[in-house]
Amino acid sequence: MQFFSKKKQIDSGVPRTLFAEGPLASVRNAVAIASGKGGVGKSTLSVNLAVSLAAQGAAVGLLDADIYGPSIPLMAGVSEEPALSNEQRLLPVKAHGIGLMSIGFIAGRDAPVIWRGPLLARALQQFLHQVEWGALDYLLIDLPPGTGDIPLTLSQSIALSGAVVVTTPQSVALEDVERGMAMFEKVEVDVLGVVENMSYYLCPHCDKRHEIFGKGGGRAAAKRNGVGFFGEVPLLEAIRSAGDGGRPAALEKQYEPIFAPVAAGIVDQLRSLA
Repeated sequence: MQFFSKKKQIDSGVPRTLFAEGPLASVRNAVAIASGKGGVGKSTLSVNLAVSLAAQGAAVGLLDADIYGPSIPLMAGVSEEPALSNEQRLLPVKAHGIGLMSIGFIAGRDAPVIWRGPLLARALQQFLHQVEWGALDYLLIDLPPGTGDIPLTLSQSIALSGAVVVTTPQSVALEDVERGMAMFEKVEVDVLGVVENMSYYLCPHCDKRHEIFGKGGGRAAAKRNGVGFFGEVPLLEAIRSAGDGGRPAALEKQYEPIFAPVAAGIVDQLRSLA
């Protein structure tokens, strides 16, 4: 199956590449963005983290590994097919200062992907090894929810620098966080920490903070598992509409205080592990 302005780079904290050869040879950090269940805003966080890291001067790639439900093309506002290099490798689609790859660029935004496990694994392998990622400080990999074929294939295919787990504060999401962390432990991938998304809602009329899905669950889960807690991302209509409109909220200076500390926490954790 075959799929058809320079910035000063920040110190990623890893003085070597993770891969000896091939298209990933110049990738310094490969970080999985995971969630135990769907609907927690993992893809929204992935694209905003990628944009935030790029704004800090890093070279960033974002791989949409959710083969069944690719959402990065919509959130990044691009739909073009990737070009091929002279070596017949796919070239990442560029948007907002990051390199992107998704099955949505190839199959089409509305086309369903009706594949069984072996084809999913093969598609992921091709996105990892047949894409000309180039020199990257960070390759963020937006995983599908759960502990199925794609997360397992990824952990067995490349040397991940670590995983970031995204959750909401509610109990049903936190139960799945524990399962996700247990999976990464079994495949010997470090969990860098937890991000709590949709943590609270700020009323635009009274400025009052409302904990719609509960309070403090993500922080408690991180402490319970001995991993870092990277912060709380509020439930804001502007973040949702920015993603739907193809221009991630992290591009706007007013939302920098939300995403920049999360990105900085992940970088610091990678540096400490290195």
